[in-house]
Amino acid sequence: MAGGAEWRAKIQKVSTKIQKNTYISAISNGLMALMPILILGAIFSLINALKLDPYQNFLESTGLKTYTSIPATVTTDLIALYAVFSIAYNFATQHKQQGFSAGILALMSFLLVTPKGLLDDGVTKAFGYSWLGAKGLFVAIILALLVGKIYTFVLEKKFYIKMPKGVPPTVEKSFAALTPGFIVAVLMLVLTAIFAATKYGNMHEFVFSIIQLPLTSLGGTWWAMLICIFVIHLLWFFGVHGTLVVYSVVGPIWVALGLENLDAYQRGVEGTHIIGSPFFPVYVLIGGAGATLGLIIAMLFAKSTRYKTLGKLAIIPSLIGVNEPVIFGMPLVLNVRFMIPFILTPLVSSGLAILLTTLGILPVLHGIQVPLGIPVLVNGWMNGGWRVSAFQLVMIGASFMIYYPFFKKADAEALEQEQQAEAKAAATAATH
Repeated sequence: MAGGAEWRAKIQKVSTKIQKNTYISAISNGLMALMPILILGAIFSLINALKLDPYQNFLESTGLKTYTSIPATVTTDLIALYAVFSIAYNFATQHKQQGFSAGILALMSFLLVTPKGLLDDGVTKAFGYSWLGAKGLFVAIILALLVGKIYTFVLEKKFYIKMPKGVPPTVEKSFAALTPGFIVAVLMLVLTAIFAATKYGNMHEFVFSIIQLPLTSLGGTWWAMLICIFVIHLLWFFGVHGTLVVYSVVGPIWVALGLENLDAYQRGVEGTHIIGSPFFPVYVLIGGAGATLGLIIAMLFAKSTRYKTLGKLAIIPSLIGVNEPVIFGMPLVLNVRFMIPFILTPLVSSGLAILLTTLGILPVLHGIQVPLGIPVLVNGWMNGGWRVSAFQLVMIGASFMIYYPFFKKADAEALEQEQQAEAKAAATAATH
């Protein structure tokens, strides 16, 4: 146990450094803050594009189709705009500076480098949606961090216009943002001119071709997902929240892939990315980290009071993907006996999902970011229909079978301990 505690301390130290890195933390927290936007956009996309002919005929005949398509265009289709503000805001607040000004400057920077044009009338100026959604997400991240760094550096070094005494703090803070704002504006104009002189034409095209496309191609591979799942659950075994640590790094890639699938779903065609943000909650977290729903079902039939009680307490939270009562209550953390099924079960589930999707037996997930609290089977149906729900049901059975041999022995030992404790209590009572 001493060696395990030492390894746990080392892993926690590394994971803490990753989570506390201001750049990674700003990206992670900034994207997490967008969950309401992503969820609302995904739900309305489902309402608008649900593939039931009578339902679609009803929407079109009543004219509701025009309105049900609007929420997605101002949520997921504009995700880069929300992201650039949110990430810069989080970066500045981590440095104890005013986040709102940083967010506004980041948004301005994003719009400065985004291609603009005129409508057919030759007068009306317009932004195309092309770079405002998932395709512009990496530019949003880069600019948010760059602007956040410039903003916080200028304010920390006090390189700004200082106001006379007696000026209200809100006015002083507004003027303090002028200097970094001017620096940022000039820098964005220079970048725009530089990229305009290249074959790419603009910053968005360059970042998408050189950075975003290769990263999403790499992050969207089956082996990258399986490596992430392995690392996540290895960290969980040592008591570290592996999902948060790994998602901090790969989250932007998975979100971009999921949004591209969602865009395809809105257009009535199947997405092209097997891997994306919904893949994890639908295929990996069946009952929570370790895909433990099968284990918890086994607990309901335990012979020992300890595990039967824990199973009754954990079954409802586990149905919505919350299984901390089992991870820390059983515990599964640093429990060598359950290490193999804890890591193996989600790998089996995700590996089979990837294989069956590749073969066309399972559909590509729609990209709908379902909120925490949507039960298993329901979240599968929302992202791919009855076939995904049926697969989840099969994997619950597989989880039961993988965990059961390990659990059976633990249950027998717990029952023996309880019987010994009862016998000892009875003997003590008899002597009195």
